[in-house]
Amino acid sequence: MNRIKALREDRDLRQIDVAIATEIDQKTLSNYETGKTNPDSVSIIKLAEYFGVTTDYLLGVTDTDLKDNSQVFALLDEIYKKIEMIKRYLNRK
Repeated sequence: MNRIKALREDRDLRQIDVAIATEIDQKTLSNYETGKTNPDSVSIIKLAEYFGVTTDYLLGVTDTDLKDNSQVFALLDEIYKKIEMIKRYLNRK
């Protein structure tokens, strides 16, 4: 599960940090990251909740790591504001 490793590294966490927080054995977590074993459903849920992503994202079903619609709307709002700022800039020329 490369996404587990990527999420962990993006947050500058050690395997032991994630293991303690999720109550998943560190060696088991290592095996998930290297692909030696696959996580069971309980572990997938624990990891998704810990990292704040969907289980679909963690499993590679989707590339969207946003957990709920409020995050999507917040992201769209930021994009809208940037577009409006660019429009104002272009209209000055």
